Amino acid sequence: MPTPVLMPQMGESIAEGTIVRWIKKVGEAVDRDEPLFEISTDKVDAEIPAPAAGVLTEIKVKEGETVAVNSVVATIGVASDISKHEPVQSVPAPAAPSLDSIVPRDVDTPQPKPAAAPRKTNGRSSSKPVEDDSRKQRSSPLVRRIARDNDVDISQIQGSGLGGRVTKSDILEYIESGTGSSTPAHPSTELEVSVTQSKGQSVPSPGARVEIKPLSVMRKKIAEHMVMSRRTSAHVHSVFHVNFSTIERIRQQKKAEYEQLGAKLTYMAFIAKAVVSALRSFPIVNASLDGDNVIYKKDINLGIAVALESGLIVPVIKHADEKNLLGLSRAIADVAGRARAKQLKPEDVHDGTFTITNPGQFGSQFGMPIINQPQVAILGVGTIEKRPIVVDDAIAIRTMAYLTLGYDHRLVDGATGDQFMFEVKQQLESFDPAQ
Repeated sequence: MPTPVLMPQMGESIAEGTIVRWIKKVGEAVDRDEPLFEISTDKVDAEIPAPAAGVLTEIKVKEGETVAVNSVVATIGVASDISKHEPVQSVPAPAAPSLDSIVPRDVDTPQPKPAAAPRKTNGRSSSKPVEDDSRKQRSSPLVRRIARDNDVDISQIQGSGLGGRVTKSDILEYIESGTGSSTPAHPSTELEVSVTQSKGQSVPSPGARVEIKPLSVMRKKIAEHMVMSRRTSAHVHSVFHVNFSTIERIRQQKKAEYEQLGAKLTYMAFIAKAVVSALRSFPIVNASLDGDNVIYKKDINLGIAVALESGLIVPVIKHADEKNLLGLSRAIADVAGRARAKQLKPEDVHDGTFTITNPGQFGSQFGMPIINQPQVAILGVGTIEKRPIVVDDAIAIRTMAYLTLGYDHRLVDGATGDQFMFEVKQQLESFDPAQ
């Protein structure tokens, strides 16, 4: 009996995925759990295993297409079932059971937009269209929060997402255009030009030596998240100069011991341990903001940013506060390795409460990182190197680094941010190997 292959739901907030590459071709044999195709979402790139053994008899969704989760993208059967027809262009999106629990994303090929009933410029009409309520339902909590913060009526926006949903890009473009609540259903050419210019797009001059390539799926999603984060949070940064000489001494003493235990003792494990201690002392930095409510997270789940050739991904170490230095070393190596091998699972990229990013590995002295929403803080680690500093009125050489805390000033005050960083600094400069 043929087995349908579905677009997996990579986490509760994922509504759709893009097929980046088919690893198997029609007619090829596949084993159960053998990598079948590769997908990209706004959370993770991953290779998806085959749900059954057999022969790939039909591919319904081509590379580069985006479809809703649980859509049938292929069929596994026996060789005699191989379809003689061309693969279907795309798959209709099934109705999701609860759209309030998922965050829709832009689709590369927008679906036909439902016609909106005319509304007066004051946002009121004699009979409210039926589509208004349904369109409000076809938007995520994040989109509705952006609308609320910017005093935007979502019912005025034509959604380009699946089923006419209003996506983040829709509402951000709407806000950028400055059209307010009186935007007509079909914007004028002048408005389209204005929107294009606001995106920073440009047309090369005739004869210019250029190469034009489309953004990858991951790059598009990163761009959306970064712009959304800057719009959402009031970013403030504090930079601390930290002495890593004690950490370096402990590393050299314990490096061989950790290698025998199958772990590599890196600076990041020490930093993670210090951050966990500071988050216990300052739970507001481990919280998130939801409208007028502060959500205090009881678990400390550290996101560790991993640089890939195609972009950046942030796998999460769950319950980091329950791990010792050895456990953190192993966990960091595990998630980083699986991220680079595209073997992360949905749960590996969800529920982070605080993020650490390490641009210093490439030589950066320090940076001003953007907060990973819906978190309220992120730690940037600069390059760790020997520098001359003043010790007891004399010049000395010490292993030093700049650590930068980016935090959301809507929730975290400057004093709290600096106290948190002072705690991190103290933990690192007087690190106790027994902890």
